[in-house]
Amino acid sequence: MAKNNMPLEAFAVVPTPEQMTTQAQSAMENYFGWLQNTMAMFPWSNTNLPTILLNNATQNVTAVYEFVQKLSQAKNFEEVVKIQTRFMEAQMNSFNDQAKILGEIYTKAAQNAMKSPF
Repeated sequence: MAKNNMPLEAFAVVPTPEQMTTQAQSAMENYFGWLQNTMAMFPWSNTNLPTILLNNATQNVTAVYEFVQKLSQAKNFEEVVKIQTRFMEAQMNSFNDQAKILGEIYTKAAQNAMKSPF
């Protein structure tokens, strides 16, 4: 059988869970900063739409981050299924709420656009 000559130091580059958490938090902060700057450049920046979209994005990414954290702590397959089921239910409820709010904004904008300028 061939002998593995690869030193154990090669495995030292694998980040620890703490490092991965710090990297994920940093990436989220960078993403939200970029998203906020990008939203400010669009013509609707003088409305509350960018704030709503940023809040929705924050809520969604935070939920996924928390889901992954909980999933990584699951001790067995049954816990994985429970965590995933709760996450999916919460995300569907969140999606419905977000779609309702965006639909109301769209309807209001459409009604304002259709008003007669006279």
